[in-house]
Amino acid sequence: MELRHLRYFIAVAETGSLSRAAEKLFIAQPPLSVQIRQLEEEMGQPLFVRHPKGVRLTAAGEALMPEARALLDRAGHLKDRLQGDGTSGVLALGYVPSASSTVLPALVRQLRAAHPALRIELREMISSAQTEALVAGHLDAGIARSPARHPRVVAPAQMDDPFCLVSPAVESPAPRGAIDLRVLAEQDFVAFTRHRGPAYFDQSIHLCARAGFSPRIRYEASTVHGVLDLVAAGLGHALVPQSAVLLGRTGVAFRRIRSPAQDQVLALLRRKGDARAVPQWLDPAVRAIFAQMAQRMATEL
Repeated sequence: MELRHLRYFIAVAETGSLSRAAEKLFIAQPPLSVQIRQLEEEMGQPLFVRHPKGVRLTAAGEALMPEARALLDRAGHLKDRLQGDGTSGVLALGYVPSASSTVLPALVRQLRAAHPALRIELREMISSAQTEALVAGHLDAGIARSPARHPRVVAPAQMDDPFCLVSPAVESPAPRGAIDLRVLAEQDFVAFTRHRGPAYFDQSIHLCARAGFSPRIRYEASTVHGVLDLVAAGLGHALVPQSAVLLGRTGVAFRRIRSPAQDQVLALLRRKGDARAVPQWLDPAVRAIFAQMAQRMATEL
């Protein structure tokens, strides 16, 4: 398979017609049909269903479409990625949603100031997907809620970010010490939507299970901001990363919890052995941001 096969495939899929795709590509239709047939043979299954008015994608073609676009996009940026000493070109940076309001603003500002010629590609991804993308070479770095768990991935900057309890402000007294989750066994909870944030969901369930109960989940939200909104509305308690206290949300009160899990962190993940300037520059920059965040979290909690 060659890149031109993917370009031809995308053109046919987007136009829904071999003849219109041939016009768009400035080639004759018969050679285009041959190229598409070669790609289908390479994939081992048909990618298009032919009908009198044109073509449409099969299920296999639908699955190939985003992968083909990603491969062509990455190939198009190869020259940028190899340009100079790595202080120009492209930096693909993944991040968990909760980092978009905490780590990311300061980091992007510093990146733009230090490397104005750099194009920054930001991709919201859960932690496990970031690790996979780093190993595959689709990301240069990531801000994740996970320590490095792959031999080709390192975490040069890391900050403890254990879960804490957030309650409606009208129901919670001023924070005084850590709270035992067992006192909330009969209370309603707001949780992260499992398919959007599996790590968040699983960690909160695990903490409640360690306290001897299964949380009574009445409402769900897909982001930290959404969870805090529902808690502020008085719909229940929730377990969120301590860094959520930095979001400045009104109507909620945060409390530390007793015996939080020890592996709940916010970490900079990078591919091992990446010697380019910008990825290495990230290490001290993110460490400094984490230190500032930790200091503010200690003051708020």
